[in-house]
Amino acid sequence: MKKLLLITSLMALSLVIGGCTKTVETPKEPVVDTSLPHIEGIRTLPGATEVGFEWTPIYSAQIEGYYLYRMEGNSMKKIATIKDRYVSHYVDTKLRPNSTYSYQMSTYSAEKHESALSSMASVTTTALVANTPTTGAIDSVSFINAVSGLPARIKIIWRPHSLESVEYYIVERNEYKSSAWEEVGKVKGRLNAEYIDKDIRDNAVYRYRVKVKTVDGVLSKPSDTVEASSKPLPKGISGVKATSDLPKKIILTWNASTTSDFSYYKIYRSPTSSMFYSYYGKTQNTEFEDLVSDNGKTYYYRVVAVDVDGLESKQDGSIAGMTLPALNAPSVRSAKYDGSSVVISWGGDDNAIKYSITKEFEVSGKTKKQNFTGIFESNFSDQDVVRGVEYKYNIIAIDKYGIASKPSDSVVIVIPKD
Repeated sequence: MKKLLLITSLMALSLVIGGCTKTVETPKEPVVDTSLPHIEGIRTLPGATEVGFEWTPIYSAQIEGYYLYRMEGNSMKKIATIKDRYVSHYVDTKLRPNSTYSYQMSTYSAEKHESALSSMASVTTTALVANTPTTGAIDSVSFINAVSGLPARIKIIWRPHSLESVEYYIVERNEYKSSAWEEVGKVKGRLNAEYIDKDIRDNAVYRYRVKVKTVDGVLSKPSDTVEASSKPLPKGISGVKATSDLPKKIILTWNASTTSDFSYYKIYRSPTSSMFYSYYGKTQNTEFEDLVSDNGKTYYYRVVAVDVDGLESKQDGSIAGMTLPALNAPSVRSAKYDGSSVVISWGGDDNAIKYSITKEFEVSGKTKKQNFTGIFESNFSDQDVVRGVEYKYNIIAIDKYGIASKPSDSVVIVIPKD
């Protein structure tokens, strides 16, 4: 009886623990954005245990990539996220032979919102056939093409080989006018028919060919050769200018970009002319205002154009800008006590429009200060002085923007006791 009670208690405890730890997630409803471009239709090529897909890629900056859905039961289940809008091929594997499957696709944005679904594509896998050993030389793929004008990449597509025993494709490349070929990638699976080469230079021409390797180790002859070029960078920016006479800010201006698919400008800034340029801001206007807290501060700038694909123009040189420096400190020309007042005169910066003076002195062991403002001449007379006291004066120049200079050298005057 005790044993039965113990078993019952353990079962109850197990149920309680299981109920506490198991979490049932409710699938999130997709956020559909009908303004996003969508896939018009899907082309399929069936194998015995896989289905290859091809669609017309959408190069719009509105989208990041594609979702692929497969019908399971009475609803569509997302089975793949294709994270590159330049891709146009995919293979669904581990399927059953002689079975029918239905698929739909959508595009998705950076916010993971997705477009309306494509029309449904139904496809039946083929019967499973044992591989026949491959002997002798075989031809490569019967069709190959290279897509030019893509940003920082070249896309190579081909028609899947007819041999079921194909294990992978070998993609080879050489640079224009070169006779040497190098392997740049392998694509596994007979129905995979695409390779995107990203290890390239901008606005450069390359040639490509494809070889086929079977599961028996037989290597085909090279395919036909195709040629393509990468997208050129946006045209460089001209006429960049930077101010050096404005208080607490530097304003950059430049000529408008002539790139046809221009998107915006990026501004890079550095405290030195040769290095350490970092991204500082962007704008669609041909003017940029940099607010700076320091007077007489110099920065170096580079302005580049960015196209809709995120490619940036080059700018080898830089332009220097500077905030308005503070005025030079006034230089005292003369200072004396004439028997009734302290008289001070000075020279200074031509851009000064007024001056202020601070006065320090000691009375009964305590230091006192006085400020005189709104002085528009380069001289000052102080009659509020007492015999036997030492006075210290400092003069500050102020420009039309209210920026003050550093104080002048101190002027010390001792009033005689008699």
